[in-house]
Amino acid sequence: MTTTATAQPQLGAVIDQLNGLLADATVFYQKLRNYHWFVTGPQFFTLHTKFEELYDDWAEKIDEIAERILAMNGRPLPTLAAVLEHAGLNEETGQPNAKQMVQNLHEDMTTLADRFTQVRDAADEAGDTTTVNLLDDYIDEMRKTLWMLRAWATQ
Repeated sequence: MTTTATAQPQLGAVIDQLNGLLADATVFYQKLRNYHWFVTGPQFFTLHTKFEELYDDWAEKIDEIAERILAMNGRPLPTLAAVLEHAGLNEETGQPNAKQMVQNLHEDMTTLADRFTQVRDAADEAGDTTTVNLLDDYIDEMRKTLWMLRAWATQ
């Protein structure tokens, strides 16, 4: 177990990494809303509903990540400009077709799952079990959703 003196700088690093996750989650959330609004084609009803389900879920994740940062005496990214500055994911600037939307979300979620795992590992090293537990749940959910997106894309 890490001592408090050593853990404090590590927790600061975890807060910074959580803000990176907050930024990526916010970009991903907006991409889901974009796709929900603009999906067309024979899979409209299925994808329109699924994208809404996903963005509702990510809205909760964003709030929980921000609240975790606050609970750690950190400051979550307060503006969209700050979010875009810290995000590793890219905004959607085009109008992909439904199949490409699902592929893009699969790619982004794979990246997110990897980043969430890295932050979870850093939190574990810092002795921050609350963050570890929170991120473990998210990682499990993302892995299941990735499987579902892959299954849909094989049709």
